[in-house]
Amino acid sequence: MIALFGLAGSGKSLQGQILAEKYGWKWLSVGQLLRDQNDVAINEELKTGELFDDELVIGLMHDAMVKIGATGTEIVLDGYPRNEFQAKRIAENGDMAKIEGAILLEVPKEELWKRIEERGRSDDKKEVVERRWEIFEQNIYSILPLFEANNVKITTLDGVGTVEEITARIEAVLRDWGVLDEVAILLSEEQEGEEKSYGE
Repeated sequence: MIALFGLAGSGKSLQGQILAEKYGWKWLSVGQLLRDQNDVAINEELKTGELFDDELVIGLMHDAMVKIGATGTEIVLDGYPRNEFQAKRIAENGDMAKIEGAILLEVPKEELWKRIEERGRSDDKKEVVERRWEIFEQNIYSILPLFEANNVKITTLDGVGTVEEITARIEAVLRDWGVLDEVAILLSEEQEGEEKSYGE
């Protein structure tokens, strides 16, 4: 299992989806998991940019990780855990021990705004995005030390460039970690690339 982190607009969701598609892995996002609940109250709260109840998120993500893990499929975590409490809890329940490494994509906010405007999502209101950025910045530097304390490798990558360039940077790190084995690499080489645009 690997984790991707970054501000809204950094491309972490897109990169997570690319890796999942390319190598037959499973992309796991808190936001997508919440949207998949098809709950009116949850959908309304998603529009605010605020974090959800920790116990709800931890429970949903743990169940999903156990279910996927039982199939032997590699998991790409998208921005999870989202705060220190969640990080402590997943360390306690054993999920942290399954994470091989975390990658933090760094992108200047000027570039982030360009990407966000291009993707044109309905929940990308300025005040909501800025609130999401604020929450991320408040939490990421309390999460990473917990990863380090649990022997999870951490790498910060330049998130500026074409989608393909950033994917290549991530893959270089994963090869260094030993996550990409020869079978996965062969699978990726058999698949044709297609044009991508930035997501979260």
